[in-house]
Amino acid sequence: MDYLKEFLSLAVLGVLVENFVLVKFYGICPFLGVSKKTNTALGMGMAVTFVMVLASILTWIVQKYVLIPLNVEYLQTLSFILLIAALVQFVEMFVAKTVPSLYNALGIYLPLITTNCAVLGVTLINVQRQYTLFQTISFSFWSAIGFTLSIVLFAGVREKLETSNIPKYLKGFPIALITAGLMAMAFLGFQGLNF
Repeated sequence: MDYLKEFLSLAVLGVLVENFVLVKFYGICPFLGVSKKTNTALGMGMAVTFVMVLASILTWIVQKYVLIPLNVEYLQTLSFILLIAALVQFVEMFVAKTVPSLYNALGIYLPLITTNCAVLGVTLINVQRQYTLFQTISFSFWSAIGFTLSIVLFAGVREKLETSNIPKYLKGFPIALITAGLMAMAFLGFQGLNF
């Protein structure tokens, strides 16, 4: 029962309260760059989810069984970035072979997952909060789902805005930024949620 409560608490925390894009403002580059179509946004969300969860597991293992025993915690950021870069290379090759249309649609944003601060951010938060492996996996998964939810919702709104009657000077990127700001304000309303 405690695991279920903890799992749900981390779900609310990762998806709503500490949404990486709309509350912490991590991962803004792919959020703005890949959110013109919902299917591309969903593909990016799935790629980020895979990388974020797997990177969190690997970095937790490296932190606990390599960095701490060798007393080299100061290499944490460097080692985490290297692990994330290797994972992104794997994801990029996999997507290129299995879903070439998604690979082409994501373009430069797929390799940029390596430097996506949301991925690095979740790994560092897991270590800072001294999460167990279960907590690390749960928080990472739900944070990635929050990222995916944000980017897909934003893409849906942007698709709708393309056919809306918007003043000429607000069309395109200006209305996208206004929309992102309004979504961020809406997500700030979840700050009081607590389990």
